[in-house]
Amino acid sequence: MKRINTILLLLAAVIIIFPMNACAQRVKFSKSAIVPAAEGTVKVRKDKNNNYLIKVNIDNLAAPERLSPPRQAYVIWMITEENMPKNIGKIKVSSKFLSTKLKASFETVSSIKPLRIFITAENDPSVQYSDYDVIMTTNNF
Repeated sequence: MKRINTILLLLAAVIIIFPMNACAQRVKFSKSAIVPAAEGTVKVRKDKNNNYLIKVNIDNLAAPERLSPPRQAYVIWMITEENMPKNIGKIKVSSKFLSTKLKASFETVSSIKPLRIFITAENDPSVQYSDYDVIMTTNNF
């Protein structure tokens, strides 16, 4: 009887946890030739209002001023279903207290489903079209 209760408890836990993770897609950024130490993920999930919550987390992303040539900011872009790039914001790079590890994070909500996310380094974070190299990119979702 104790064994059956344990199995039922594990089954219930799987049923509860699985749907929460099934709604979100997590995709890794490919390795960057410009900032090779940078590693990151993008998590996209649909919220209750049918919008898309986009969360980006990156480790070891050098400050844009340290690039060659230096830039002012990292800009996050998404490719829409119309295959058009859209500037969705500026990502901030910082280090935590008593740590040398640089971390970058970004979160936004979009009514448009992203097909792919990529990051560029720009002199103006409000640009609508990028002329610069892609720092990091994901595969299509």
